[in-house]
Amino acid sequence: MDTEHIEKILHHRDIKPTAIRMLALKAMLNHDSAFSLSDLEAEMGTVDKSTLSRTINLFHQHHLIHSIDDGSGSIKYSVCRDDCQCSLGDLHVHFHCNKCGNTYCMESISIPDIPLPRHFRLQNVNFVMKGVCAQCVR
Repeated sequence: MDTEHIEKILHHRDIKPTAIRMLALKAMLNHDSAFSLSDLEAEMGTVDKSTLSRTINLFHQHHLIHSIDDGSGSIKYSVCRDDCQCSLGDLHVHFHCNKCGNTYCMESISIPDIPLPRHFRLQNVNFVMKGVCAQCVR
């Protein structure tokens, strides 16, 4: 992925394209499945851990990435689609492979609208299916 495209993605989310942010986004875009902070730390060993953590928080606040609690004990992240605002209507199912440990976005499977009792207000939904991914089934 070229520098110009990465800058455009950051500008689209009103994020100033610093060198570290561009490196972090490039690393994130190279993942086929969700990634954790420790995954990025291992890949970007020369980047200060607190800087990387702040970058993830900034990306999350600007809806460039979304977080996934897949039950593994480590929060995972995935880059959002360009049109995603991380609203309840944008939420989708995630799949966690019990064999390889990867977590995948199932963007084509929306989380259904579930009616809540009166005076309850939904703020977030976490829908994770668990099983064996296509690569591990082979």
